[in-house]
Amino acid sequence: MLVDKPTGLTSHDVVQRVRRVLKTRAVGHTGTLDPFATGLLVVLVGRATRLARFVEAQAKTYLATARLGVATDTDDATGAALGEPADLSALTEADARAALAGFVGRQRQRPPRYSAKHVDGERSYRRARRGETVDPAETDVTVHRIELVTFAPPGLVFRVTVSAGTYVRALARDLGERLGVGAHLTALRREAIGALRVEDAVPLERLGPDAVLPARAALGHLPAHELDDPARVAVSHGRAVPGGSGASGDVALMHAGELVAVARAEDGWLRPSVVLETA
Repeated sequence: MLVDKPTGLTSHDVVQRVRRVLKTRAVGHTGTLDPFATGLLVVLVGRATRLARFVEAQAKTYLATARLGVATDTDDATGAALGEPADLSALTEADARAALAGFVGRQRQRPPRYSAKHVDGERSYRRARRGETVDPAETDVTVHRIELVTFAPPGLVFRVTVSAGTYVRALARDLGERLGVGAHLTALRREAIGALRVEDAVPLERLGPDAVLPARAALGHLPAHELDDPARVAVSHGRAVPGGSGASGDVALMHAGELVAVARAEDGWLRPSVVLETA
């Protein structure tokens, strides 16, 4: 199910709403959105909850709004300002474009202090809320594309496509640091996860059985392999089957239009890693 999450709700709130509407506990989501963020949330239902890691691994596209001139302790508008507002009179659009372009590629990123990253076995945000000084370890992230949409100081809007695990809040913070004026994120909308688009998502008021898509819809980025009847039975028991010659990586195994499993293609064999259909 593709849901257009509104502002003010947590991702878990959306999951709870789906559980009530569909009358099932077997519901999960991929790719958490902060309460202030909106946009595409992929909600998995039933056996499809096992597919979360294949969805989460895809690149994500966001439309982000930053406030230049002020940094905050949370890197977004929910936090306290760090110092007085900076003078933006000398800042130009060319400066902003050049700073954004410098983010493209693989890099090390320092997660926000108020994040779900673990620091000494505890969530960073919990320690930060107690007033402790926390320093989450840097992680490897990739910015695939980034572009300036609007430059109207103190506001700046950019669109960015990033690897899984990238904090757009941290990009806004680091943009402010590179420009020497400070910055924080004021709005964030997720537009896409891989080929899944927010334009195809449903708002909360339209949640219902009709909004549930076939499991294959969540894995459109994976190549498909059609199974015959004997192969379907073997895969449903978790057994490898011949196929995928010359292929490698994850493959969606299909039978009669239904997703049976996801397998790894290795050495001419398809080895099931997640089986949805049992014999």
